[in-house]
Amino acid sequence: MTRRLLVILLYLGAAALLSAAAGWGGFVSALDEVERRGQSDLRLTSQRLTTQLQSYAELAVALADRPEPRAQVAGRGAKEWISALLQRHADMTGSAAIYLTDEAGRVLGSTEAEGPALLNGPEIVRARQGALGSSHRVDQASGKRLYSYAAPIFAPAGPVMGMVVVRADLRLIELDWAGDPVPVFFTDSDGIVFVANRTELLFMSREGAGGEAVHEGAQVKPFFGFRPWQAEGRDLWWVDGGPYIPGAALHLVQDLPVIGMRGEALISLSPALRLGALAAAAVAALCLGFGAFLFLLSERRRALAERLGVEARANAVLEARVEKRTAALQAANVRLEGEVHERKEAEAALRRAQAELVQAGKLSALGQMSAGLSHELNQPLMAIRSFAENAESFLERGSPEKAAQNLGRIGDLARRMGRIIRNLRAFARQESEPIGRVDLGAVVETVLEMVEGRMGQLGVALDWAAPEAPVMVRGGEVRLQQVVLNLVSNGIDAMAGREGAQLGIAVMPGTPVRLVVRDTGPGIAEPDRIFDPFYSTKEVGASEGMGLGLSISYGLVQSFGGNIRGVNREGGGAEFTVELQPADMEVAA
Repeated sequence: MTRRLLVILLYLGAAALLSAAAGWGGFVSALDEVERRGQSDLRLTSQRLTTQLQSYAELAVALADRPEPRAQVAGRGAKEWISALLQRHADMTGSAAIYLTDEAGRVLGSTEAEGPALLNGPEIVRARQGALGSSHRVDQASGKRLYSYAAPIFAPAGPVMGMVVVRADLRLIELDWAGDPVPVFFTDSDGIVFVANRTELLFMSREGAGGEAVHEGAQVKPFFGFRPWQAEGRDLWWVDGGPYIPGAALHLVQDLPVIGMRGEALISLSPALRLGALAAAAVAALCLGFGAFLFLLSERRRALAERLGVEARANAVLEARVEKRTAALQAANVRLEGEVHERKEAEAALRRAQAELVQAGKLSALGQMSAGLSHELNQPLMAIRSFAENAESFLERGSPEKAAQNLGRIGDLARRMGRIIRNLRAFARQESEPIGRVDLGAVVETVLEMVEGRMGQLGVALDWAAPEAPVMVRGGEVRLQQVVLNLVSNGIDAMAGREGAQLGIAVMPGTPVRLVVRDTGPGIAEPDRIFDPFYSTKEVGASEGMGLGLSISYGLVQSFGGNIRGVNREGGGAEFTVELQPADMEVAA
């Protein structure tokens, strides 16, 4: 019992550690998204503040370049008139105050009826040096937080002879983004919060002590009780700042040298903490569920072990019975092994007989293909002879280029004959090249090129118009050429010695694609037998009259999933139609 309790406690401890690791991993993973969004919010707020203050700087520079302030500084204007000009620009831009001073900072005109007579400060010192100066302060009289820009007015000879000072009320600027959900504040070089979208953050400092005078009377407050800590290189704060400041926050910083401040933001860690808690809870639930399963499994095994002790005696009786039954089964097994051996020998004899029958069938088919070989190769041989004679004539005429072309065609025909023989052998073995996409028009053009010379010798006219676009069908290129060659050769043979011999070929796209070959010969005597092996209408003993061409063509077209038929034409002659499947048509499995 003690051992079981110790194992349970160890398992619970391991589950707690694993859950804590999963929760920390989920928290750290969520910090990336929290930081990305926080950086975006801080960057946007910083840009808004910088842009708004920059408009006041541009106003000071623009007024310094106007002729009216120059004339007033040079002693050629009226103070009331220049004050009215400054007031008009202050009303248009929302400036807290605008001053025109001489080089020493004495006020020559302003938007305040009872304003100071002499201005000083860092911005005045910087403008007196010939550059745009800026500074921030708290006005003693009104308590306003002001941001000032001073632009120098240069004399024609070059030195500074006056300045235009523009002051902005930071409280009015904060009103535009006071309702933002993310607390953002801006600290000066002393680490004091001078601009913020939460009023409770103003004039707080993490380094300063309470009651310290800053910026002409403003009191620095100690920052809310916060406890900084690091996680994966990030600055995290625990803050006790009231309902509008997140208690757990990611502290982000962005330097703003243009206005001499540093933007800071406190991004709530609540989403990351929730995600970490969910991850830890999920892992804890999984571990507890798995632990409960293991506990139940161990309890079941223990109960089974107890039952095994009770059933030990019954098992002894069963073992005796099993031994007796085993002896009977072994005797039956010996008999079955003898029967299996006999059946295996019978199956081996059957397989040998089947192999001999298959081989005999193949030899018979090879004999039939050999008988038709002269029919299938006669036309390429005639074309080769014609090209060879032409090449010889061209060589005698001194035209080696044309002779080379004829020799090249002879080589192509020889290779084509090789493919025909290879396909005949494959047909005898009941094998074929893979069926693919074949251009039917190109196949017809190739066949016509092979029989062109023979058609010219026999005076056969050709009616053929090649398709404008490729007509792709499913088939084998060489075997399809063999089919077309058989049909064309039969048509030419049928019209030998007849007047007005004409061979017509047409390719008709569609579903199915049709190839029509027609002639003006005597027609078909027995159309029903035209595709039977060894059926021929040619003279017995003729080299072309073995009667296998159409039978082979029929088998090839059927292997493509198509159909072929032959009929007699009404005006005389025969017409053969080959129907093939378009290449884009899906074939049912």
